Amino acid sequence: MSTIPVGVCSLADYEQHAREILPAPTWAYLSGTAMDGLTYQRNRQKLDEVLLQQRVLCEDMAKGGCQQTLFGQHLAMPLLVAPLAYQKLAHPTGELGTMQAAAAQKVGFCLSTLASAPLEDVAQMSPEATRWFQLYCQPSRETTLQLVRRAEQAGYQAIVVTADAPINGVRNAEQRAGFSLPEGVRAVNLESLPSAAQGDSVFSCWMGQAADWQTLAWLREQTKLPLLLKGVMSIQDAQRAVALGIDGIIVSNHGGRVLDSQPATIEVLPAIRAALGKETTVLLDSGIRRGSDIFKAIALGADAVLLGRSLFYALAVAGPLGVAHCLRILRDELEATMALCGCASVQDITSECLYQPNASTF
Repeated sequence: MSTIPVGVCSLADYEQHAREILPAPTWAYLSGTAMDGLTYQRNRQKLDEVLLQQRVLCEDMAKGGCQQTLFGQHLAMPLLVAPLAYQKLAHPTGELGTMQAAAAQKVGFCLSTLASAPLEDVAQMSPEATRWFQLYCQPSRETTLQLVRRAEQAGYQAIVVTADAPINGVRNAEQRAGFSLPEGVRAVNLESLPSAAQGDSVFSCWMGQAADWQTLAWLREQTKLPLLLKGVMSIQDAQRAVALGIDGIIVSNHGGRVLDSQPATIEVLPAIRAALGKETTVLLDSGIRRGSDIFKAIALGADAVLLGRSLFYALAVAGPLGVAHCLRILRDELEATMALCGCASVQDITSECLYQPNASTF
């Protein structure tokens, strides 16, 4: 499809249409969760439990807006496209189409190591746009560094190291559907690099090749770009990363796709922000579906959020136009939420914008 279906006005609408048009194995892969989906469900449950405090008759709202700046990069709203693997599963334009849509809406774009388009081609789509590169560390430092250097040379403005998926989650729906990548969809940026060794033990094989804190410290020495660590769910890991010189933390449980029975990201965000103070950039993903969710995340300590799966659905339904529409929906929802809560800027969004039943000011 190349047009937006009649009646689509929310991210949930795109998800429903995507389920109807995508092949069953592809749907199982895109929508799949780890084991019983408890982490996935909790992400939504806990976001829904955060309540907003409306304010009325607020002054000086006419010049309001939801712009945000991260590492000197200006965004139309505090959102980046999360690193999504194999986007050609959703649409022939793949990552190129999503990059085009993100640039049109002036939001950030983070390209996955497992992209189905060359990282250089994606960067050239919109040279002026905010674009980050997500890094899965490879079995050797030499091959990892090759990816970093390619990203630097292509003009990516930050490196995001994903730490929470040294192995794939146990995704039963995907297993039952017998999903495999179709012909023509592959991780093209890894084709010239050696493959990881295979084995029958998670510990002796996969974990033996996984990145560790020494890898992160080494990476910090290799690039001058802002370096963010994605997949942080504990105060201790956040503090250790910052002590190594990491510029930003992304609170993420991988959308519930890796480890089941975790807390929601919105639950752990306030404590991580409190432990790190105001100086460290803190982002959040997993569970974002509405502009009001973005508002809640910022109120509890995030500087911005990342959005993944929903944009994949939009890409499948209406191509790059669908992704751009999805992003615009979120911006409109966020601005409406801000206006009704008396916030003229992202900086005005604080915990005081949330309903606190024991607060004497209510």
